[in-house]
Amino acid sequence: MDTTSAFQLVNSLSRFGMRFGLERTARVLEALGHPERRFEVLHVAGTNGKGSTCAFAARMLRCAGKKVALYTSPHLERVNERIQVDGIEISDEEFAAGVEAVLRVYPGAHDGPEPLTFFEFTTALALWHFARKQVDLAVLEVGLGGRLDATNAVPSKVAAVTRIGLDHTAILGPTLAAIASEKAAIFKLGARAVIARQPPEALAVLESQARAVGAQPLVAGRDFSLEEGAPYHFASPGFDVPKLALSLAGPHQRENAETAIATARLMVPALSAEQVRQGLASTFWPGRLERVAEGPLTLLDGAHNPDGARALAQAMRALYRGADIHLVFGALGDKDVAGIVSELFPLACRLYLACPNSERALSGQGLLELAAHQGRPAELFESVKQALERAREVAKGDPAALVLAAGSLYLVGEARASLRKPG
Repeated sequence: MDTTSAFQLVNSLSRFGMRFGLERTARVLEALGHPERRFEVLHVAGTNGKGSTCAFAARMLRCAGKKVALYTSPHLERVNERIQVDGIEISDEEFAAGVEAVLRVYPGAHDGPEPLTFFEFTTALALWHFARKQVDLAVLEVGLGGRLDATNAVPSKVAAVTRIGLDHTAILGPTLAAIASEKAAIFKLGARAVIARQPPEALAVLESQARAVGAQPLVAGRDFSLEEGAPYHFASPGFDVPKLALSLAGPHQRENAETAIATARLMVPALSAEQVRQGLASTFWPGRLERVAEGPLTLLDGAHNPDGARALAQAMRALYRGADIHLVFGALGDKDVAGIVSELFPLACRLYLACPNSERALSGQGLLELAAHQGRPAELFESVKQALERAREVAKGDPAALVLAAGSLYLVGEARASLRKPG
């Protein structure tokens, strides 16, 4: 199969939408000879911060000399981003080989009576690729929820849950407790459970479900902590690491790094303080308060739910106090957009609105109504590229100005691509 056909086939699976359940993924993995059993797994769920936590953990484990796979979602520009080994994305040719491997054992993946979803297919392909590359460890990010997510068909050595907030409530439940219950289902007998700092309602559920399945829990703020300061200091019984600097910007990254250190140490007990230092200082994770251009300074951050938007707003006030922020904004209509804009719009001196390239995007009229409700000057553009170009043009004349693109990872992906391909 040529690479173009392979990507077209996998992308066509998006027409099946989201169909939760582990049975299809389990069948494919069995037919592939259980590639997921050939390496140890760190499994990470959560509402916000799970991608950054995965990136921090994977980088520290690589610094410990391990060959490390990383599977994340969503991607910003290319599906290859989701599947990495030692920081290198799967090549187009390897991706096509993986598509062929899955189709050989599950020929009805795209046109049978029980077709795979896009996420199920890429999960199976990723695990096949990791086994083929003979990795030591794999860091897997849950796609959505936990209990019925395709990644939960994989046994794990360590499972972690990052901070929980209200998101995807129509699927996961309307309360923090309900959402926590779905995510706590990645805790399994014989594994270790790591729990990030949580609202009390979520923490109670996570701890209870971890203990119920015999997964020994470690809780941030009680069993380990990354103490604030410059530099940071990680403290836990028998393992203290002073003088830590984080490569990812924003105060909220402290919690993600804290959880990542605890999980990485459980995966590799011999992990050294210097390996932790090197890992945290050299982690790269795109689209999370990422500096992508200067003149004017231009930042990208997904901030696709109210908790994420709140963390971004706090980070902007801490890092760029007094700046004139030109905000490029777009969002998906099935998100709590009112909650997102209530955090982000007050930051902005001007709004540049655009609809991300998604069927789920909130309409331009909806964006304008939100801006009017917040009393912010706004202009609507036909594309993210046009909105970003205009924001940068206006901000360029103001030495106190910067441009921030936020509100959706779809928007961030389009913004990154447009900056690399001007004109």
